[in-house]
Amino acid sequence: MNHVITTEGLTKTYGSRTVVDSLDLRVPEGCVYGFLGPNGSGKSTTMKMLLSLVRPTRGEVSVFGRPMDHRTRHELSPRIGSLIESPPGYGHLTGRENMAIVRRMLDLTDRQVERAVATVRLGDHMDKPVRAYSLGMKQRLGIAMALAREPRLLILDEPTNGLDPAGIEEIRDLLKSLAGEGVTVMVSSHLLDEVDRMASVLGILGRGRLVFQGTRAELFDRSTPDLILQTFEPERALALGLSASPIDEGLRLPGLGDDDAAALVRRLVRHDVPVHGLYRVRRSLEEVFMDLTGREGLS
Repeated sequence: MNHVITTEGLTKTYGSRTVVDSLDLRVPEGCVYGFLGPNGSGKSTTMKMLLSLVRPTRGEVSVFGRPMDHRTRHELSPRIGSLIESPPGYGHLTGRENMAIVRRMLDLTDRQVERAVATVRLGDHMDKPVRAYSLGMKQRLGIAMALAREPRLLILDEPTNGLDPAGIEEIRDLLKSLAGEGVTVMVSSHLLDEVDRMASVLGILGRGRLVFQGTRAELFDRSTPDLILQTFEPERALALGLSASPIDEGLRLPGLGDDDAAALVRRLVRHDVPVHGLYRVRRSLEEVFMDLTGREGLS
């Protein structure tokens, strides 16, 4: 598998505070990589280091197989589009005038700019001053700026922030289609459901450390869901010393592996506790995320 982004021991400290701690990222080519983490977990700082906007305290970043630092940034940047934190743009200028500045700075063609604007469906608003834009429209303009150079890598921090449900769906479909065309997309978001719908690979930060990296299937394989024990005599089961919570249909037990679950059933049957059913609770990405990050909450 080819990786567009790799890091080795990527770390950033400010004084005695470690914001990003020894990250080994692997972002495959042509995927949507969902970058998740609670508030203050280091997502934005990591993205800035990937773009060489912030210098790492230690560790290395490679993009397209080349080291990314202040010496190579100029060479690699034409293949990268980004939107980090606040959407760019001069508020007193129109969207069209802002895109004209981008065109001149990046030496782009009119066709590239027009295609980027059309992609984010902002064409009807290009003659309005940016200060009159809604937050969602500013996000669209920022994404258009990132797309204008037709990059092979997109790094987007909260790209759907401020968008209505229809706009979120459009951006989600856009990012998936770009990945289908071979563009690698790294996107952070606090909207877990949206990331779940678009990302094929996930990276999850907790307190500056990478607590998971892999596919959605690998994430759920790593997390053992709780068991529901269906029984009309939960008191007898609890009397055996089970760690469980009573519910309407019986008991809910913290996640046990398959072998432990089988041993539990044998034990219950041996003590004549009626077992009418045993099944696992289907877990959402949010529940798995909260377990991995210590229930810190999202940014």
